[in-house]
Amino acid sequence: MLGKLIVHETKEQILVGKIVETEAYQGSNDEAAHSFKNLRTKRTDIMFKDPGRVYCYQMHTHVLINVVAGPAETPHAILIRAVEPVAGLDQMILNRSHIKNKFNLTNGPGKLTKAMDISMAYYGHHWSQKPLYISKGININAFEIETSPRIGIANSGEAAHYPWRFFLKHNPYVSNYRK
Repeated sequence: MLGKLIVHETKEQILVGKIVETEAYQGSNDEAAHSFKNLRTKRTDIMFKDPGRVYCYQMHTHVLINVVAGPAETPHAILIRAVEPVAGLDQMILNRSHIKNKFNLTNGPGKLTKAMDISMAYYGHHWSQKPLYISKGININAFEIETSPRIGIANSGEAAHYPWRFFLKHNPYVSNYRK
């Protein structure tokens, strides 16, 4: 998914961000996944549906977005952690008006949804349909990708150490980017 584009056609304009960071969650076998041990709740139900759906959830004041990635009844998902703005930058800045450093605009899963005006209303929406969809983008070579353990899941036992965070090397929009 790295290099693909998230496109959100809002009332104001089209907002586009290139995916620069993701995390994988392997459903029932992954202690860090909301669907660990096949836990099926109102919140996780969409993860058990067909792939390509939007699994979004609220964490504190932020909405986080995922792509349902497993076949039906296999609750795998990919969290989109960060995007690099491609189009609609002025509107993204308005959506997060208190941000002074442009690299902090979309360098986290809650930040990107605020900047791109993505809400819980997209729960269950299919990523191939407008107004919110994923487009081709650019191809990324393997040598441009780094991996690390996922972020913010320290209480997930052994799963906290799985190297299932994928991001573009040297991209300043990656969360926790260090120059």
